[in-house]
Amino acid sequence: MLKPDGLVVFAKRACPACKLVEPVMQRAAADLPAFQVVSQDDPKFPARVVGVVDDRELDHSWLNNIEFTPTLVRFERGREVERVVGWDREGWRRLTGIRDLGEGLPAQQPG
Repeated sequence: MLKPDGLVVFAKRACPACKLVEPVMQRAAADLPAFQVVSQDDPKFPARVVGVVDDRELDHSWLNNIEFTPTLVRFERGREVERVVGWDREGWRRLTGIRDLGEGLPAQQPG
C-alpha cells in the first residue's frame, strides 16, 4: 500500500538509471520518513531500504501511469502533485528538499 502523503520512487533493478541512483534512494529513505520505493522487478532493490513495495505485477505502476523508471512522484492526500521522470538531480533535490542529493552523479540520466 502506498502512503497518501510523501514521495514515492518507482524503480527496477534492471534499469541502468535506477542502479545509478541506488545510493540516492538509500539516502532519501534514511533521511525522509515519508519516502517509499516501489520496485517493479525485485523487492530487495534498492539494498538497505526498508519497506520496499513489491510491484512485480505492476499494479501500482499501472495505476500511476509510470512509463519510465526511475520516476519520483510527490503525493498529497493520495493525489499526485508533481513528478520527475528519470534522474534529474535538480528535480530530485527540489522534491526531496535534500540540497546535496546525488552529489558526484551526472546531472541527468534518462530512465
